[in-house]
Amino acid sequence: MIDKNLVAAPGTPERALLDQLDLARLPRHVAVIMDGNGRWAKRRHLPRVEGHRAGAAAVRDTVETAARLGLDALTLYAFSTENWKRPKAEVSTLFTLLKEYLGREFRTLAENDIRFRVVGRAEGLDGSVRSALGMALEATAGCHGMVFSVALNYSGRAEIADAARSLAREVAAGRLRPEEIDEAAVARRLYTADLPDPDLLVRTSGEMRVSNFLLWQIAYAEIHVTPVLWPDFRSRHFLEALLDFQRRERRYGGVSEADSQVASAPPAPAVLDA
Repeated sequence: MIDKNLVAAPGTPERALLDQLDLARLPRHVAVIMDGNGRWAKRRHLPRVEGHRAGAAAVRDTVETAARLGLDALTLYAFSTENWKRPKAEVSTLFTLLKEYLGREFRTLAENDIRFRVVGRAEGLDGSVRSALGMALEATAGCHGMVFSVALNYSGRAEIADAARSLAREVAAGRLRPEEIDEAAVARRLYTADLPDPDLLVRTSGEMRVSNFLLWQIAYAEIHVTPVLWPDFRSRHFLEALLDFQRRERRYGGVSEADSQVASAPPAPAVLDA
């Protein structure tokens, strides 16, 4: 049972949004493309890294809100394989901020039964980063609440390629026949194999693209785009995304119930002109 008072205080705009939600129809898994840190800093005539620093507060608020709502999973897109093209100083600061966040938050995650995990090619990260990640992974390994995933050194295409490579090895070893490869076989070899596919993909900063994020998994996800820049994203914006999700009719390639009834109705009798 969700305690609404933990999610939003009575009389606040957040509570008004929360009261509109059907708490029995929340998405199981929400994925978020965190975008707009650089623009947030530029508008304030600050270095880009200050936007990343400010974004840490949005991470904390979003994780807390999702966990208190009882979602099964939350996945945040933190660093893509393409982000290595950014200036070295910015990349270094990003990972410094990540280590600071993990150092501050891993105990809070464990205390709130939130299991931390990483999706992406973690082996390509610096040793100090892997050490900080390992600390958080170990501290929350026994947790059974929401799974909080951070996508690091991540690429949706690379993930699918890694899954294909795994399948190819098993075929070559004689453990798998090519005709046994189906969608389920691919899904079991993705980084997110033990998670439900995202029901909702949220993108901040108003950009209308998925940026190589969870390409396989978001095949039927609803997409919510908000103009809010990531450092300004707070629980009310997350609740707005959930409300938007609940207004959608999810058909998974089929037709709506109303359309189905129209299609199956007998034809109307012909009317002849007098």
